[in-house]
Amino acid sequence: MADLDNFGNATPAAAPRHSDFWMREMPYLVILIMTACGVGYVSLTRQPIALYWQLMAIVIAIICIVVGWPEARDTSRRWRLIWRQVLHWGAFLLAMYLVFLPSVQAIANIDSTGLIILLILALSTFVAGVHIGSWRMCANGIVMGLAVPTVAWLDQSALILTLILIVVLALAGAVIWYRLRG
Repeated sequence: MADLDNFGNATPAAAPRHSDFWMREMPYLVILIMTACGVGYVSLTRQPIALYWQLMAIVIAIICIVVGWPEARDTSRRWRLIWRQVLHWGAFLLAMYLVFLPSVQAIANIDSTGLIILLILALSTFVAGVHIGSWRMCANGIVMGLAVPTVAWLDQSALILTLILIVVLALAGAVIWYRLRG
């Protein structure tokens, strides 16, 4: 579609702004980068980081509310969105708390605890994406879920896992950018 200039001549329509694209995708990239950093840290140090995963759950809950907000057009739907996300992520935090109980830690080692937390986080992210109708959030959950067997397989190679995730993110960004341009 063409726009008209001041003289009535047709001018090409403005190209979509790439900054708008990156602003839309930024929350999802932040989640993936935070996941990669958490997985890398746990794999490298062999120490659980419950506080990090708790903070990440809160960040994802806030992102889910922000993403779902435009679809919730009236006050009751917005409150429903907020309460659903609070209850959803509260359940995740409770499940994480249960994993870190001393009785559970007596039979689970550091590696398995990290994988269990990542798996619960992946499932929670996917289900949150279903609740808010966001395929991008669901995709984040799937990527997190795929990281679980990857971490188990590359247990000694946290740096390789982080590099693979960066390459995948870069390729996905390049494909999306190419499609928007073409």
